[in-house]
Amino acid sequence: MASLFSEQTLTCVRESWSPGIGDPDIMGWVTVGVYVISAFCSLALAARIPADQPHAARERVFWAVIGMILTFLAINKQLDLQSAMTALGRCLAQLQGWYDERQAVQRRFIQWLAIGAISVALFAAWFLRHSLRRNGLAVLGFAFLLGFVVIRAVGFHDVDQLIGTRLRSVRLNWVLELSGLVLILVNVLPRLLSGRK
Repeated sequence: MASLFSEQTLTCVRESWSPGIGDPDIMGWVTVGVYVISAFCSLALAARIPADQPHAARERVFWAVIGMILTFLAINKQLDLQSAMTALGRCLAQLQGWYDERQAVQRRFIQWLAIGAISVALFAAWFLRHSLRRNGLAVLGFAFLLGFVVIRAVGFHDVDQLIGTRLRSVRLNWVLELSGLVLILVNVLPRLLSGRK
């Protein structure tokens, strides 16, 4: 039975996936730009929150973590790393003999991913409970992004078709992904641009 990092598994992944630009159209690059701006602003705010502000340490941690996650998601957006994970799962299913049962495994994985995403969003709200008025939109935007990640992770054909739906030349996945980023920016930009952090 092939293990996660066996030579057989890695060969299978190399044959079925290669790194490349995941979303080469203009909206893909615009989305990457919004990720980068959001990440930069989040990290800048984390560095600027005054130490004497109430609950400053928690806010700094929150904004630093958001900035790092957004940086990773910007890189992932164009390197299409989730396709490598999909290829790894497919290879393991084939090599370990459970390919015919893969949908049940997929469903369990998605359930755990959804539970994890909801738990992280709830934890962020609890973690910032004393300063939620200053950071609420970012927590909501972060929850939107986590939801989008779960939807993309589903990888079922019907779901891919749904989020690829166009409404007057606007794809639904652009709306879902950019909504979370816009909420984060709406929260962070006024705080960065005003003297009050």
